[in-house]
Amino acid sequence: MFSKVLIANRGEIAVRLIRGCRELGIATVAIYSEADATAPHVLAADDAVCIGPPAPAESYLNISRIVDSARQSGAQAVHPGYGFLAENAAFAQAVTDAGLTFIGPRAAAMAAMGDKVAARKRVAAAGVPVVPAVEDVANPLAWPRVAELIGFPLLIKAAAGGGGKGMRIVHDESELAAAFAAAGREAQSAFGDGRLFIERYLERPRHVEVQVLGDQHGAIIDLGERECSIQRRHQKIIEETPSPALTPDLRAQMTAAALAAAHAVNYSNAGTVEFLLDHDGRFYFLEMNTRLQVEHPITELVTGVDLVQAQLRIAAGEPLWLRQDDIRPRGHALECRVYAEDPAQQFLPSPGLVRHLREPQGPGIRVDSGIMAGFTVPLHYDPLLAKVSVWGETRAAARQRMLAALANYVVLGCTTSLPFLLDVLEHPAFAAGDTHTHFIEEHFPVWHRREQHRAVAAMAAAIDAARPRRRATGHEPAAPSSPWVTLGHWRLRQG
Repeated sequence: MFSKVLIANRGEIAVRLIRGCRELGIATVAIYSEADATAPHVLAADDAVCIGPPAPAESYLNISRIVDSARQSGAQAVHPGYGFLAENAAFAQAVTDAGLTFIGPRAAAMAAMGDKVAARKRVAAAGVPVVPAVEDVANPLAWPRVAELIGFPLLIKAAAGGGGKGMRIVHDESELAAAFAAAGREAQSAFGDGRLFIERYLERPRHVEVQVLGDQHGAIIDLGERECSIQRRHQKIIEETPSPALTPDLRAQMTAAALAAAHAVNYSNAGTVEFLLDHDGRFYFLEMNTRLQVEHPITELVTGVDLVQAQLRIAAGEPLWLRQDDIRPRGHALECRVYAEDPAQQFLPSPGLVRHLREPQGPGIRVDSGIMAGFTVPLHYDPLLAKVSVWGETRAAARQRMLAALANYVVLGCTTSLPFLLDVLEHPAFAAGDTHTHFIEEHFPVWHRREQHRAVAAMAAAIDAARPRRRATGHEPAAPSSPWVTLGHWRLRQG
């Protein structure tokens, strides 16, 4: 096992990875930009290295600087988390070339699944169902013919990426040229690759994914599915497991397809195979995320498998110690992503100083957080603050527990998505499990903060204003005279 690991990320996932390493007796090195000098992940790690200015390109996306920091700090391995460089095959190869271990799949598997066109062909050859598509769309003169072949509505997608970038829905031929131009520009900017392809657009599908885990010796198992249909701007905000839409037979078919896709690229470590599920129970391969997913906690809650520790053990060369029969999910789990954003303003990011923080606690409640009182949420990065995950014996019990948890979650200083999440959870369609990827647009085309949400926020603010300031403990703002503030960030650093 490794003695020291560099965490090439920030926020809540960096804190989660540090905790997983510590439980295995592994020392950690955090990296941080100048905007994150006092971030919780920096305080949690054993060592920390500043890698540059706030701009991601100069810090968290700077491959050479991160690899140099890992070598100079004495780390033996690098964990990328999710986002930033987590699915960058060049980064994985650079880590390996430096004589370090990349905690994730092999660079070849990442590259194979990172190119969406090549991935479609590879999994289709393995018998995995794919959405009808046309990959060769470089010639604008061919667009109308291709569109007629696929049929409207259709979806233009980036060949080299995901996360909703480089993606456009087209309803008729008059929109084709503008949609291709916009998608190409966005794909080039986000991924450095403007290639596009067209596929049939499925209206109101469910988004269901399967968690897989493989070792370096050819063994791969699945840990069940997660449904991630509640999304805004093609990004998930609520996830659950198991999916309320899957029958035992459909679940068996989907997990078999996921394992076939993973075997097609000789996959190792943690990964997720994503599918779209239509009204008739037909599912289609969407993509494979070659990393740890944001929503991994709910799989951990129902299976009891620590996915971060599993990643570390597999990267260290251990054969898979779990058999498929060992995975017996129990109960139901939900996760809500809490963002510093204003749902009433088209989810506009809302960075700022966290003046007061009260996180929910209790049986069956888990909070993965990247903030603390006194921390300023930077405007340079994804505005995810924390993830709240809950477990219950049934979906109804888990939903009620999540409602209680979010109602007791207080963040003062920046606008958050908490009241919006409560409204989504309380919606009758969500309670019935009637979800799809356009749930938000259909049920919340315009959202306004309710008066009861305003009253709760005002009450919390009043309580905070009357609260005597104490020494900072991670959940109370530090007084200006606090020695922890006047001393600044005093831990010894390397690099």
